[in-house]
Amino acid sequence: MTSLPRLAVIDAGGGNLGSLLAALDRHGVTAEVVDTPEGLRRSDAAILPGDGAFGATMSTLHERGLVTEIERLLGRGRPFLGICIGMQILFERSEEEPDARGIGRFAGTVRRFPAASERIPHMGWNTLEEIKQHAITHAITAEEYVYFLHSYHIPIGTATVATTTYGLPFSAMIAEGSLVATQFHPEKSARTGARVLQNFLHLAGLHPTLQSS
Repeated sequence: MTSLPRLAVIDAGGGNLGSLLAALDRHGVTAEVVDTPEGLRRSDAAILPGDGAFGATMSTLHERGLVTEIERLLGRGRPFLGICIGMQILFERSEEEPDARGIGRFAGTVRRFPAASERIPHMGWNTLEEIKQHAITHAITAEEYVYFLHSYHIPIGTATVATTTYGLPFSAMIAEGSLVATQFHPEKSARTGARVLQNFLHLAGLHPTLQSS
């Protein structure tokens, strides 16, 4: 009997692990929370969730020896889902802490929302827009609502597969092969978020079917 791939949820020092683990459990998937290189090394797929600051998150990942292992996992093309700050640290840097360096898988800088545009942080439900085809967007359409909580955004680029608008349009989801990330919190985004998680689990070989609607 073939064993299922092992899924790691990376503990980068932020909160929000409980709601993600509960959401995965609703899909019948048990993940291992890891905060060591050894834990991540034995995993076949990973999710980096969380809330918190760019610089503090990167500092924690470095202190725990996880940056190199994340880079190795991405280099091997293993399925990876970044959520909120887990999406932002995939870029080179952030205006939140200009001296900090991110993973740098994607070129560019995470930007702060203009002070005069809308209330900051951006907190609440917004619709997804301009959906591009990718495994992570299967059965997801424009005008579906998802939940955001953030003060910094990623400009639209070649990896963007879905956008939203809060004062200005920005990337709500990015994807490149089996590497996907969301600025919103799928674990808090009701049915649409459940679809996103199911699509990722299917991509990772942990869910046998894709939801059709």
